[in-house]
Amino acid sequence: MAPDWLAMSSQTTTWDPPATSPGWFAFGLLFRPLQLGLAFPSFLYLSAMTVFLFRPPDLDLYHADRIAIVVLVFLVTLRSLALRERLPFIAGLTLPMLGLVALAVLRAVREPFDAETWSLVASKFVVPFILFHLAILVFRGPFSRTHLEMFVIATLAYLVFTSLAFLADARSLIFPRFILDDSLGIHADRARGPFLQAVAMGMSLNILGILAIVLTRKRRKIVFLLWLMLPLAVLATMTRAVWISFLISTVALGIRLGERYLRRACLGLILAGLLVCLTIGLDNGSLMNSFRDRTAERGPVEARMAVYDAAWEMFQERPLTGWTAGDVYSELARRMQGYHLRTFYVHNTYLSLLVEFGIPGLVLYAILFFNLFRLGRTPSPKESPPLATLRKAWPILLCVYLFNALFVDMAYQFVIGLMFTVAGVLCTREEADV
Repeated sequence: MAPDWLAMSSQTTTWDPPATSPGWFAFGLLFRPLQLGLAFPSFLYLSAMTVFLFRPPDLDLYHADRIAIVVLVFLVTLRSLALRERLPFIAGLTLPMLGLVALAVLRAVREPFDAETWSLVASKFVVPFILFHLAILVFRGPFSRTHLEMFVIATLAYLVFTSLAFLADARSLIFPRFILDDSLGIHADRARGPFLQAVAMGMSLNILGILAIVLTRKRRKIVFLLWLMLPLAVLATMTRAVWISFLISTVALGIRLGERYLRRACLGLILAGLLVCLTIGLDNGSLMNSFRDRTAERGPVEARMAVYDAAWEMFQERPLTGWTAGDVYSELARRMQGYHLRTFYVHNTYLSLLVEFGIPGLVLYAILFFNLFRLGRTPSPKESPPLATLRKAWPILLCVYLFNALFVDMAYQFVIGLMFTVAGVLCTREEADV
């Protein structure tokens, strides 16, 4: 028979969990999202990107994206502090981005508080700065980059489907329904997606298509099918700048990348595009007429040239200090009295920087993108094949972005966030080596 002290010891070391009280159970459920966010930061990051993609334009949920970015910053920072990780700092990218943020904030505080002005400051400068540095912390391993790959494929599939639904006039298949609301955004007759702007839709299709074909290693059949549908999806945006950048980037991608299957994919895409153009060219229906009218349309080009002239005159008047946010639009409207436009935007990212921030803003922007191009330099032999291929394709992605920036004021939060997320992924090796 065992001694009494041994029996007592066996009773005290029993690991059977006690019955959980309802209060503790509710407390555990309350903190479960915190636990999941700390354990899987890539899911949290991509959930925030999904909010950016589907941010509804109605006022009731206008701040949903701001809530998402605050939650993301809090949890990723908390996780980094718990793991004692170094906060990322890459001088060539961090400093010019900080400079642009400072210029934008100083410009915004020069006049009474305006929600639209601060929203643009956040979308164009603050959110990209945050996402770039968080991406370095989040996407360090192959597991988290697999999540990014799946997000890219799912988003591309959704946008391709939406574009084809526009092209086929299958409006009942388009979701969410606010995309079809003529009173929201512009280009309601084109494939504009949840961005409510056709250029943003075309840029996203182009960038996501390149990312999907470059990153994917296990889901090639699905990606190749989406890749072959891209010409139709891009045509549905009815935007000439998007068409040109898509064609040039596809040819450049096939030349730049050395892997055989990627070259075949680019060749297949070019053949698919030629087949689509030939089919539409032989059709005498309304679809061909729409493309012909859009290609020959001169009115928007003339209006933009007038905007460029007015904006250039404004820059010459204040070349160093720029104009306040409220003065830019009112002054443009005053100088273009002969044009009846819904809104007066500069429609050129570089000219917009000159008007808003003067020469210092454009200089900081040039320094930033010069250093971003340097991320495409020769990869390390130790780098994984998908990351090495992404690094080769990075200059092409930047050229797509910068070319389209010639024709719009780049304020599309999802597109900018996606580009700086990829930049953060490319900086993970450099940050880990420091």
